[in-house]
Amino acid sequence: MGQSIQSAVLIQRWYRRYVARLEMRRRCTWRIFQSIEYAGEHDHMKLNHFFDYLIENVTPQNTKDREFINRILSESDTTRQVKLEKSMESTAVPASYKGPRLGFPLTPDDAVNVLEAFRKNQQLHPYYVLKLFQEVEQHLSHLPNINRISTCYSEEITVCGDLHGQIFDLFHIFYKNGLPSPQKLYVFNGDFVDRGTHSIEILIIIFIFLLIYPKEVHLNRGNHEDYMINFRYGFTKEVTRKYKVLQFAYLIPLATVIDRKVLIVHGGISDKTDLERLAKVERCKVCSDQFWRTVRAGPGKQVSEMGREWRFCSILSLPQPRPPSHAHQATTIKPVIDILWSDPDPKPGCTENEERGGGCYFGPDVTDTFLQKHRLQFIIRSHECKPEGYEVDHNRKVITIFSASNYYAPGSNRGFQATKGVSRQLSITQRTSRVEESAYQILKEQLFAHRSELIAAFRGYDKRNTGLISVNDWAKAIESVLQLGLPWRMLRPHLILQLTNGRVDYRAWLKDIRLQSSLLESIYRNLSNLETIFSLIDTDCSGFICLEEFHQMWKLFSAHMNIDISDENIRDLARSMDFNKDGKIDFNEFLEAFRLVKQPPSYFSFQLDMDHLHFGVMPR
Repeated sequence: MGQSIQSAVLIQRWYRRYVARLEMRRRCTWRIFQSIEYAGEHDHMKLNHFFDYLIENVTPQNTKDREFINRILSESDTTRQVKLEKSMESTAVPASYKGPRLGFPLTPDDAVNVLEAFRKNQQLHPYYVLKLFQEVEQHLSHLPNINRISTCYSEEITVCGDLHGQIFDLFHIFYKNGLPSPQKLYVFNGDFVDRGTHSIEILIIIFIFLLIYPKEVHLNRGNHEDYMINFRYGFTKEVTRKYKVLQFAYLIPLATVIDRKVLIVHGGISDKTDLERLAKVERCKVCSDQFWRTVRAGPGKQVSEMGREWRFCSILSLPQPRPPSHAHQATTIKPVIDILWSDPDPKPGCTENEERGGGCYFGPDVTDTFLQKHRLQFIIRSHECKPEGYEVDHNRKVITIFSASNYYAPGSNRGFQATKGVSRQLSITQRTSRVEESAYQILKEQLFAHRSELIAAFRGYDKRNTGLISVNDWAKAIESVLQLGLPWRMLRPHLILQLTNGRVDYRAWLKDIRLQSSLLESIYRNLSNLETIFSLIDTDCSGFICLEEFHQMWKLFSAHMNIDISDENIRDLARSMDFNKDGKIDFNEFLEAFRLVKQPPSYFSFQLDMDHLHFGVMPR
């Protein structure tokens, strides 16, 4: 009997150790994903400094240089205000069109028909998209910055977090909770678009329900409802690919208050956030919180003169004649950035959010002061992916909700939404091993992009130039370069399969990370920013850029980033990518050449049979 008890205790001990190791691996994997994501957002802020650099430091030497810079700093034709009436006149619906046909004003049956069409992977005709966006723009323009709603006449209210173009997560929410109706209120808390492949479909669905049930469906703006963020993370490309027109409703309200007790914002708050001041912000003038852009220069106007005519980056807004003052930035821009980009922090106080490059970290004392001032009970926010789809902070006064499941990779996280204060999990978690593979693949890309800096850091510990360093020195060198705050000693077995006499052969290890030249490394490191800039240059969305544009763009960017690359090296690279020698570069092929092989995410990750999923409406 005693031996049986000892055996059982031993088995339990082994099991607890196994569970502990599994949990540590899960936390390491999650930290990799989160660190890379925040580093990417922080990297996007470099574009801000790059455009500032162009305006303040670059003096065009000739007409060609001046025209090239003007194209970057000016709104392209595809991003000008779209004349919707004229576009609709030239976009007739052919008799052969077999998709859903919408009648305005819209009805619940129209919403069901569109849902069924998107479930079958059909597209809505551009005429209806243009008409829908026109109606939504008019509706949003009359809404206040802060929606104030009551649940006294409704059965329940559902708050959805980030969806990021993952339409099947939205289908799953409707499947579990029912469609919006007078009895079922919905609040969509921003970040509807980017990253996923069905951003425009999600917008169409949400906009349709917004027009049908204007008092029951409410939207908050997220940090991805932003012109330049859309360029970087894919929504702009998706819209132009599917509908050949770029139009986005930047008039989305900034916050929602439920029953005077609950504040819903996308990011969070700061110690300066004040709802009365936020209600007075001219949100239509904050179309991108990333950087300012200049207006298109008139005939004979110098770029140095253009630089003095600032305005917000916009799709629909009109230029402003003078640069915004510091007071204007403090009263208009800063409050918006704070609620879109901020994150809660367990430490007291309010500090700059250096990981994201925008917003702040707000502590429990900031939350308490804000809630007491406005007589609120708690805050619901989104903005951060969480393993379980939600997280509770600041003594249960800040609740984070994230609705896009499998955000980083299949199995990485669950989706979540809040309904009447009671949360329901939406999707299942897949095997940890698949998540780890995706995380280490992303991590290897970062190592790939910083090879030269890593070699220099390793050599600093290799005084005798043996090519061998200790694991501890290897870990310290990597962290000094990447600065991701990861437990590198624990990650070492996944990154280095074999040691040499207990030491790291960093030369052999880096040799496996193949890279042909320092120029290619620099391009790869700045690939996301280059893709955004090239998207601005490629005004006709053809996917092609000429060799001279490639040379000029990289020359400007390398000067700003202090990258020592000769003109001849840049020209040689450009010519090598001109495969058919027609003087143009296929930029899509250029990007693919620098992407490591990735496994595409599975959007059918939850246990839901889409072929047998149908939608219906509740009677009014």
